Parts: sequence; structure tokens; C-alpha cells
Amino acid sequence: MTAGTKLTAMVASFAIAFIWGTIHEPFPDIPMDQEDVVLDALPPLPNWARAELPDFTNTANTAEKKAAFFSFLYPRIALANTRVLMQRDMLEALERKDELSTEDKAWLQRQAKRLRIDSAPGSAEMFEMLDRRMDVISPSLIMAQAANESAWGTSRFARKGNNLFGQWCFSEGCGLVPLHRIEGASHEVASFDSPYESIRAYITNINRHPSYRALRNTREQARSKDKFPSGDVLAQGLIGYSERGSDYVREIQQMIHHNNLGYYDKQYQKLVGRDASVTGLLQLATGDESTLTPGGIAKNEG
Repeated sequence: MTAGTKLTAMVASFAIAFIWGTIHEPFPDIPMDQEDVVLDALPPLPNWARAELPDFTNTANTAEKKAAFFSFLYPRIALANTRVLMQRDMLEALERKDELSTEDKAWLQRQAKRLRIDSAPGSAEMFEMLDRRMDVISPSLIMAQAANESAWGTSRFARKGNNLFGQWCFSEGCGLVPLHRIEGASHEVASFDSPYESIRAYITNINRHPSYRALRNTREQARSKDKFPSGDVLAQGLIGYSERGSDYVREIQQMIHHNNLGYYDKQYQKLVGRDASVTGLLQLATGDESTLTPGGIAKNEG
């Protein structure tokens, strides 16, 4: 199959995905966006993204464990962020329209519900809020928090539930019961089908929870200046993520610096900077895992 034929097929799959999204309603009240529903106008998730977490407990060498952890994590973060950018493209396209169709308004309403925005479909306020909340998270921040919260992928919740960030859920059987849960509490630590789903839920949580409004404001200011905010800068908006407050923020920032995770922010900027068009993003969102590794596009073109 030629490159042109492949691209035509991908564009066709994107169109099919959008049509699917306009006629299907989301599952109601999904607490952590675990099923990746409501994320319509997107192509099917590639099979490699559904892989479960590798066993990192048998790697004795700390440097090797970290390298393996980050190598597994980064393509999934890049994929999740790329799919967010595809949604932003759809949002911006609708904002440019003179008149919105019923299907357009339904799509906007689904995204507003997912991101907890209560505004009239198609209103200026809804577009403003969606633009603020429908955006990517710096890979370095996601990687540092995943390493911190999952003990480098070795925690019970990571190994048994693919949960890298300790996200909670509140319906019986939705996850794993904490061993030291206080009497009377009903929360569980959510289980996911794959680490990718955990990453996607984390991004959704950061994008919609009121505790992270400062982080979103920092990101919005950077975007208005055509800049990509670094993970250590965004980390300042995580003051409410842990009861440890500012100590937790400093720990995450130190992890970013110590492990040189800013490298991955730069790699992602290069990745999406090559072609942020719909077709370019679609190529990234439907490609092999190697396409999303650092230097993956150039490597595959070579």
C-alpha cells in the first residue's frame, strides 16, 4: 500500500469515527473516563496501546528500571496527548463555523459533560471553557507523577489495576480496596484495562478538577504566547494533588530535574511540531508504537 493510499484510508477512518461519535451517546456518569468513551471524532485506539503494564519488579538495576519505565510510558503519553490535540482541532473548527448543526452542538455538549462545564451548547462561554480544559499535559509532569505515585510501576495498584496515579473511584467493585482504608470509607483505587487508560483518566482529571485551575491557567498563558509549558512549571499547580502540598510539588519538580524528563517535553514538541494538521495528527494517532518514541517519525521516514 502506498503512502498516499494509507493516508486516504486514515482520513476515511477519521471520518467514520466522527460519524460514529455524532450518533452515539456516552455511557452515563463514568467516574474516571475509564472507557475512553465520549472521546468521539477519534480513530480507534491502536492495539499496542492496550498492553498491560510490564513487570518492573524483577529489574534490580535502578537505572535500567527507570529507563524501561519511561520507555514504556512515553509513547502512551504522546498518544493520549495527540488524541487531545485532535479534539482541539475539532473544537476550533466548530468555533469557526457561522452556524452549528444539531450534531455539532451534541458533540460540544458531550465534551462539556466530560470536562464538567455547565454552559449553553455553542455559547461563547462554552467554547472558552472547552478551550481552557481540552488541552495536553507536559509529558515530563505525567512521567514524574506516574513514577512517584506507582513506585516506578511496582505498586500493588499499578501491578494489579494498571493504575499509575492512584486515582480513586466510588462504586463497589470499580477497583482495588486499599489495605488500610479507614473504617466507614467507601472509595476504591480504580482499576484500568491498561496503563494508557490510566494516563487518559489522569489527563481528564487534571483538565477538569477545580483543584488544578492554577495549572490550567499557567498552560493557557503559555499557549497564548505560542509556548509549550514545561512540566516543572505546571507542577506548581499541583498544590492540591497531595495532602503534602508544597512538599509534594517540590518532590515532583526534583524528579523531573533529576531524571532529565524535560527531554521528553522537547521530543513531544518536535513530534507534533512537524505537522499538527488533522492528517498529521491522525498519522501519529494510528501509527505503530515506534512512531511515537523519541525521534520516531524521523526514524520511520529514514
